[in-house]
Amino acid sequence: MQPGVRPTRTGLEATVGGTEPFPGAAVLAADRSERDRRPGRRDDPARTHQEELMPAQLAPLPTMIVGSLPQPDWLIDRDRLGHQFPPRVRAHELWRIAPQFLQEAQDDATLAAVRAQEEAGLDVVTDGEIRRESYSNHFATALEGLDLEQPGTVRNRSGIDIPVPRVTGDIRRPAPVQVEDVRFLRAHTDRAIKMTVPGPFTMAQQSQDDHYRDDRALTMAYADVVRQEIADLFAAGADIVQVDEPWLQARPEVARRYGAEAVSRALADAAGPVHVHLCFGYAAMVTERPEGYSFLPELADTPAATISVETAQSHLDPATLRPLRDKGIALGVLDLSTPDVETPRTVADRVRRALDHVDVDKLVLSSDCGLKYLPRASAAGKMRALAEAAAILRAEV
Repeated sequence: MQPGVRPTRTGLEATVGGTEPFPGAAVLAADRSERDRRPGRRDDPARTHQEELMPAQLAPLPTMIVGSLPQPDWLIDRDRLGHQFPPRVRAHELWRIAPQFLQEAQDDATLAAVRAQEEAGLDVVTDGEIRRESYSNHFATALEGLDLEQPGTVRNRSGIDIPVPRVTGDIRRPAPVQVEDVRFLRAHTDRAIKMTVPGPFTMAQQSQDDHYRDDRALTMAYADVVRQEIADLFAAGADIVQVDEPWLQARPEVARRYGAEAVSRALADAAGPVHVHLCFGYAAMVTERPEGYSFLPELADTPAATISVETAQSHLDPATLRPLRDKGIALGVLDLSTPDVETPRTVADRVRRALDHVDVDKLVLSSDCGLKYLPRASAAGKMRALAEAAAILRAEV
């Protein structure tokens, strides 16, 4: 096993537990040993150094999800998770597994998430963010300079005051946060892989500053630790890193002052393609969608390779994307406000609306946001629809 990769169980009885198992979960144990014999993995000594540095070769209109997949009920209390806002501080009470067994259980659930994406036919896979209570708190609470025992408060986009990390000292990253997650993912799939990390603007907006007393300075401090993390994620084997910045959309007045600057600082000198994701919030939490993005053209001059947007639930006018024509676009075309699975033709029609407004050679097909709050069977079906829609469109463009 590759050094630094977490050990996993040989039996996956827990992985196929729960009421909505991922397709193929029962074969993961046998599949694991087969993977370890396959050539072409990054830890394969037959690969050259140059091959390791080159990005994965992807099909036209590559498919991927934004990041998260639903965690199994045996791992996390999904009912409790779905009846509270995404946590910004730690929420250990959500896990059903005893602390001494939690990593092992998360490993098995991550393998099921990887296998589900592969079986659906996605070109790029994530770890499903299975180890996270929310998209941002896993990374944000691993930093120094925070008081998590006596948190502060911030008003979220729903107008509710929620607990957040309280900044009491210089923001520092004592160690890489998600490198082991990348290594684990890289060791268990031969497909291109993407790892997500919260963006500096979003983390700054999700914290109470009792130290810097300057919101721009705080944001730039977060940008520095994100830049360090991005470098380590690429070095560990990530093909793509995605920076999640939904609060650029939620707080556009502040974002216009220094949001693009913070993104540029975080992405400076990245060793591979970085996607920046903006959305209107999880559909399970934020049902109302505005007619368009309040902050999008401002990203045109940042180093981001691709801008990830949602268009399905919001019915976003694709002309909105024209200022970003020189960028890649990860087009969100899966509606996550409903568990109903779209047909591949419905998904393909959503893509066709945008073809005149984007560079098709740089177009990625994705989900509107994370699939975290969907039933697992719905998530699997939507991913299949996405992959099948890509096959339809590849025959046309």
